[in-house]
Amino acid sequence: MATNPPMIIGWRETVGLPELGITAAVAKVDTGARTSAIHATRIKVFDRDGRKWVRFHVPHARLEKGLECEAPLVDAREIKNTSGVPQERLVIETLLTLGGRKWRVEVSLANRANMTFPMILGRTAIRRRNILVDAGRSHLADGTRKERK
Repeated sequence: MATNPPMIIGWRETVGLPELGITAAVAKVDTGARTSAIHATRIKVFDRDGRKWVRFHVPHARLEKGLECEAPLVDAREIKNTSGVPQERLVIETLLTLGGRKWRVEVSLANRANMTFPMILGRTAIRRRNILVDAGRSHLADGTRKERK
Protein backbone atom coordinates (compact mmCIF):
# COMPACT_ATOMS: atom_id res chain seq x y z
CA MET A 1 0.00 0.00 0.00
CA ALA A 2 1.47 3.32 -1.10
CA THR A 3 1.37 6.27 1.25
CA ASN A 4 1.68 9.89 0.31
CA PRO A 5 4.88 11.61 1.40
CA PRO A 6 4.41 14.06 4.27
CA MET A 7 3.96 17.74 3.58
CA ILE A 8 6.92 19.59 5.09
CA ILE A 9 6.13 23.01 6.50
CA GLY A 10 8.36 25.62 8.07
CA TRP A 11 8.26 27.26 11.49
CA ARG A 12 6.23 30.08 9.93
CA GLU A 13 3.68 29.70 7.14
CA THR A 14 1.01 31.69 5.35
CA VAL A 15 -2.42 30.22 6.05
CA GLY A 16 -5.96 31.11 5.06
CA LEU A 17 -9.14 31.07 7.10
CA PRO A 18 -11.62 31.52 4.24
CA GLU A 19 -14.79 31.20 6.33
CA LEU A 20 -13.61 34.26 8.28
CA GLY A 21 -12.64 36.20 5.14
CA ILE A 22 -8.92 35.83 5.87
CA THR A 23 -7.08 34.87 2.68
CA ALA A 24 -3.52 35.17 3.99
CA ALA A 25 -2.26 35.37 7.57
CA VAL A 26 1.28 34.63 8.67
CA ALA A 27 1.15 31.99 11.39
CA LYS A 28 3.92 30.75 13.65
CA VAL A 29 3.86 26.96 13.70
CA ASP A 30 4.24 26.12 17.39
CA THR A 31 4.28 22.43 18.28
CA GLY A 32 4.70 23.47 21.92
CA ALA A 33 1.24 25.04 21.85
CA ARG A 34 -1.65 22.60 21.97
CA THR A 35 -4.30 24.99 20.63
CA SER A 36 -4.13 27.36 17.69
CA ALA A 37 -4.90 31.03 18.37
CA ILE A 38 -5.67 34.12 16.33
CA HIS A 39 -5.42 37.78 17.30
CA ALA A 40 -8.95 39.00 17.99
CA THR A 41 -10.43 41.99 19.79
CA ARG A 42 -13.96 43.21 20.60
CA ILE A 43 -15.07 39.64 21.30
CA LYS A 44 -18.81 39.29 22.02
CA VAL A 45 -20.96 36.18 22.47
CA PHE A 46 -24.52 36.28 21.10
CA ASP A 47 -27.42 33.94 20.32
CA ARG A 48 -28.43 32.96 16.80
CA ASP A 49 -31.11 30.36 16.10
CA GLY A 50 -30.78 28.90 19.59
CA ARG A 51 -26.98 28.52 19.37
CA LYS A 52 -24.15 30.52 20.89
CA TRP A 53 -22.11 32.46 18.36
CA VAL A 54 -19.17 34.81 18.75
CA ARG A 55 -18.51 38.08 16.93
CA PHE A 56 -14.99 39.46 16.92
CA HIS A 57 -12.68 41.92 15.20
CA VAL A 58 -9.49 40.79 13.49
CA PRO A 59 -7.09 43.72 12.97
CA HIS A 60 -5.47 43.50 9.55
CA ALA A 61 -2.35 45.40 8.47
CA ARG A 62 -3.63 45.91 4.92
CA LEU A 63 -7.21 46.79 5.84
CA GLU A 64 -7.74 50.08 7.67
CA LYS A 65 -10.83 48.80 9.49
CA GLY A 66 -9.75 45.17 9.87
CA LEU A 67 -12.28 42.35 9.57
CA GLU A 68 -15.47 41.78 11.51
CA CYS A 69 -15.99 38.03 11.86
CA GLU A 70 -18.68 35.72 13.22
CA ALA A 71 -18.54 32.00 13.96
CA PRO A 72 -20.40 29.44 16.05
CA LEU A 73 -18.91 29.15 19.54
CA VAL A 74 -17.43 25.69 20.12
CA ASP A 75 -16.21 26.07 23.69
CA ALA A 76 -14.85 28.32 26.40
CA ARG A 77 -11.76 26.69 27.86
CA GLU A 78 -8.76 27.41 30.01
CA ILE A 79 -5.67 27.77 27.83
CA LYS A 80 -2.19 28.73 29.01
CA ASN A 81 -0.84 31.92 27.49
CA THR A 82 2.77 32.37 26.32
CA SER A 83 3.82 32.99 29.94
CA GLY A 84 2.18 29.76 31.09
CA VAL A 85 -0.66 31.57 32.89
CA PRO A 86 -4.10 29.96 32.36
CA GLN A 87 -6.70 32.19 30.69
CA GLU A 88 -10.28 31.44 29.72
CA ARG A 89 -10.60 31.76 25.95
CA LEU A 90 -13.42 31.31 23.50
CA VAL A 91 -12.83 28.66 20.84
CA ILE A 92 -14.28 28.47 17.34
CA GLU A 93 -13.93 25.92 14.55
CA THR A 94 -13.14 27.09 11.03
CA LEU A 95 -11.64 25.96 7.75
CA LEU A 96 -7.85 26.32 7.44
CA THR A 97 -5.97 26.34 4.13
CA LEU A 98 -2.26 25.58 3.96
CA GLY A 99 -0.13 24.52 1.02
CA GLY A 100 -3.05 23.56 -1.18
CA ARG A 101 -4.70 21.50 1.55
CA LYS A 102 -7.73 22.41 3.65
CA TRP A 103 -9.22 21.04 6.83
CA ARG A 104 -11.19 22.14 9.88
CA VAL A 105 -9.35 23.37 12.98
CA GLU A 106 -10.20 24.75 16.39
CA VAL A 107 -8.86 28.25 17.03
CA SER A 108 -8.94 30.21 20.28
CA LEU A 109 -9.56 33.94 20.21
CA ALA A 110 -6.87 35.92 22.02
CA ASN A 111 -5.44 39.41 22.16
CA ARG A 112 -2.06 38.89 20.51
CA ALA A 113 -1.36 42.62 20.00
CA ASN A 114 2.03 42.34 21.70
CA MET A 115 3.05 39.20 19.80
CA THR A 116 5.11 39.07 16.60
CA PHE A 117 2.65 36.79 14.82
CA PRO A 118 -1.11 37.34 14.63
CA MET A 119 -1.71 33.60 14.60
CA ILE A 120 -0.27 30.48 16.22
CA LEU A 121 -0.81 27.13 14.53
CA GLY A 122 -0.76 24.63 17.40
CA ARG A 123 -0.01 20.93 17.32
CA THR A 124 -3.61 19.71 17.36
CA ALA A 125 -4.21 21.57 14.08
CA ILE A 126 -1.49 19.58 12.31
CA ARG A 127 -1.78 16.28 14.19
CA ARG A 128 -2.71 13.29 12.02
CA ARG A 129 -2.38 15.38 8.85
CA ASN A 130 0.85 13.78 7.56
CA ILE A 131 2.73 17.03 8.18
CA LEU A 132 6.32 17.48 9.36
CA VAL A 133 7.75 20.77 10.65
CA ASP A 134 11.23 21.89 9.57
CA ALA A 135 12.13 24.31 12.37
CA GLY A 136 15.05 25.73 10.39
CA ARG A 137 13.05 27.03 7.44
CA SER A 138 9.89 29.00 6.79
CA HIS A 139 7.24 29.37 4.12
CA LEU A 140 7.80 25.92 2.64
CA ALA A 141 4.11 25.27 1.97
CA ASP A 142 3.45 28.53 0.12
CA GLY A 143 6.55 28.36 -2.07
CA THR A 144 8.34 31.46 -0.75
CA ARG A 145 10.89 29.40 1.18
CA LYS A 146 13.32 31.13 3.52
CA GLU A 147 16.16 29.81 5.65
CA ARG A 148 16.04 30.71 9.35
CA LYS A 149 18.80 33.06 10.47
